[in-house]
Amino acid sequence: MIFRQLFESESSTYTYLLSCPDTGTTALIDPVLETVERDLEVLQQLGLRLDYAIETHIHADHITGGRVLRERTGCKLAGPALDGLTCRDIGLREGEPMRIGNLVLNPLYTPGHTDTHHAYLFDHGGLAMLFSGDALLIEACGRTDFQSGDAKALYHSIHEKFFTLPDETLVYPAHDYEERQITTIGQEKLRNPRLGKGRTLEEFVRIMNEMDLPYPKKIDWALPGNEGCGSCPDNLPPEKERLCEVDRQG
Repeated sequence: MIFRQLFESESSTYTYLLSCPDTGTTALIDPVLETVERDLEVLQQLGLRLDYAIETHIHADHITGGRVLRERTGCKLAGPALDGLTCRDIGLREGEPMRIGNLVLNPLYTPGHTDTHHAYLFDHGGLAMLFSGDALLIEACGRTDFQSGDAKALYHSIHEKFFTLPDETLVYPAHDYEERQITTIGQEKLRNPRLGKGRTLEEFVRIMNEMDLPYPKKIDWALPGNEGCGSCPDNLPPEKERLCEVDRQG
């Protein structure tokens, strides 16, 4: 497998490149509009074509690069079927594996950060790799105080879908804000201050309810943009307008 972990610094978002070495079939998980040109350059350097742009959920902190990548490469857009977005080409569901050439990506329905959030589990030669989206982060988790968030649902998602995986499972989150790149299920069960060391549901809900986080600064334009698979809403800040030239011309 060809694998790259790519970082967008403004929203601290990780984008993941997966490519099947046998077929050349390639996917990006959670691409960001600001880094479309970088992603295209990486693909060119590796001699790859892009076949799929896959979302874990409808983001509130950045606009996806999916629509522009489809305009530029002809790739198909994929994400949770529960989102009900007609602009996507493929709806993903738990129990229905997605093939990327000979690679098999298994969607896991993990509501809590949003009510349709999905993570993706991949078995790389016996080593499990979990692309956890915003559900489970490194010694943290996604917030649950907006966009259909539900702390109880997130607790159950993490404990029933993630913490039942082998401790050696590598966890690749959609974000990190402290220059970390990777964790494991075993480490999160031990060290996660919100979820680790057997914290109860009641403790977790209290922690999440007491976080008192600020209103997401990009949500008012990121959400409508992502509901359009990366289209540019009318209320986009002027400094972001240049990013949408391809979308508006197309």
